[in-house]
Amino acid sequence: MSSRLVPTTSTLQVPGATLHYRIEGSGPLLLISQSGEGDADRTVDLVPHLTDTFTVLTYDRRGLSRSRLEDPSRTTSLAEHAEDVSRLLAAVTDEPALMLGCSLGAVIGLHLAARHPGRISTLVAHEPVAPRLLPAAERERHEAELAELQHLHRTAGLPATLREMARVLGIDTSGKDAEPGLTPQPLGERRRANFAYFIEHDITAVVEDTLDPATLTGTPTRIIPAVGATTPATVFDLACAAALAELVGEEIHTFPGGHNGNTSHPKAYAERLRQLLTAS
Repeated sequence: MSSRLVPTTSTLQVPGATLHYRIEGSGPLLLISQSGEGDADRTVDLVPHLTDTFTVLTYDRRGLSRSRLEDPSRTTSLAEHAEDVSRLLAAVTDEPALMLGCSLGAVIGLHLAARHPGRISTLVAHEPVAPRLLPAAERERHEAELAELQHLHRTAGLPATLREMARVLGIDTSGKDAEPGLTPQPLGERRRANFAYFIEHDITAVVEDTLDPATLTGTPTRIIPAVGATTPATVFDLACAAALAELVGEEIHTFPGGHNGNTSHPKAYAERLRQLLTAS
């Protein structure tokens, strides 16, 4: 991997879509896979704190922002999202990469570790939204909880859905638990459109996921479960991280902030991530 001190953007044709991606920094390649409405620009506060150590690759998940779909009405499975990431990594490096997966992005990373174990050497899986890691009764309850978010979105709109999503995932929306001086990214037209796509399609992909947890025990990829320091102990994404830790035999690592600590505490989150990845 050659050094890329100046940010560059490009596109990659994949089956059924065109992916937009961004590369900046120098050092080992680190892919960041966001959740929710997160596209390549959602981590603009985090990435500058990492580019002195890593070549950072971010992208718009297909269906979001500039990653266009041939058929926008079709739901992309999480396995297909993982194939996108595999193709993207193959296009930019011939060596195993590091990966930070947040929430939905963590589940994409789990699929990637199971399906293409040579693509990533280490996956930091921050609060994976992966009900399939849980016992059957808990899984069904939380899948129903996620499906209810879709119903709420169709009947009550985005603001009500975001409030309920924050409760389900333990997200602090007050802004009080954030690094000083951080300017929140506005909820503009593009983010609203991305949220709508995420709720209508990616939540369906989570509910209909086919991940076999047993496949994660045989992958050579090191999987590091992570949680936010302020995420409420009662939410299911924390239970998923705990189940993942037990499955792969790793301890849980705590990061600053909550479910979205990478956007609310970018400087401290980057430092914790750097410590973890350079020590592994």
